[in-house]
Parts: sequence; C-alpha cells; structure tokens
Amino acid sequence: MKRRNTPTQEAVLKLLVETDKAMSQDAIEKRIDIDINRATIYRILNRFCDDGTLHKIVAEDGKQYFAFCVKCDDNKLPEQHFHFRCTHCETIECLPSAVHFTLPNGYDVQHVNCLLTGLCNDCS
Repeated sequence: MKRRNTPTQEAVLKLLVETDKAMSQDAIEKRIDIDINRATIYRILNRFCDDGTLHKIVAEDGKQYFAFCVKCDDNKLPEQHFHFRCTHCETIECLPSAVHFTLPNGYDVQHVNCLLTGLCNDCS
C-alpha cells in the first residue's frame, strides 16, 4: 500500500539524508525544525524501516539509531553489513564489510544487527 508523503515525514527524512549519520530519536527531535512529538517520530522512523528507506541500528545499551545509507541504496554495501559506533564522538557509520557466519542446520537468519564500538578514525 502506498503511503501518503506528509511534510513531517519529508522533514525527518531530509534531516537524516543531510546529516549523513545514524541518529537516535531524541537527536532527531532536538534537531528537527518543525513541531513534532516523540511518538510521531518513532512511527515515521519505523515506517521508513519497514519500507526499506532507513535501517535501524541497535547499540549495545539498547538505544536505537536510524540511518539513511546512500551506500546501501547504491548496492555498494552488502545488505548485512557492520556498523561502527565511536564511544567518544558517538557517531555511527556503516562499514563496507559483509557479515559472514555459520549456523547449525535448521536455522534461517532474517535480520542481522552487527555493531562494533571503539574510537573512529577522527577520534583515535
């Protein structure tokens, strides 16, 4: 089903595209230039994830980050790839490495969330 494109959705997506980094809901709420509540932001972000427009990264503390990944859309990155979160500047970025693993027979992976933490190039 085609969803209507609202000004609120456009503003959230524009912010993520222009930022070029993964952002948490609270960071989006602080930086967005329109009046929008927390529940609406989460609803928009989850719809974009369901549509494949964004992907969600869950940090080791359970906090959710959302990213519009241009490299993913251009198929320059594998669908299942690693993310890196800098513990100093707290940015999260996509890494160009595919995730490889083996599972026992009978298991079927539907989603992978791989997050590495440490210091990024700029902070190390």
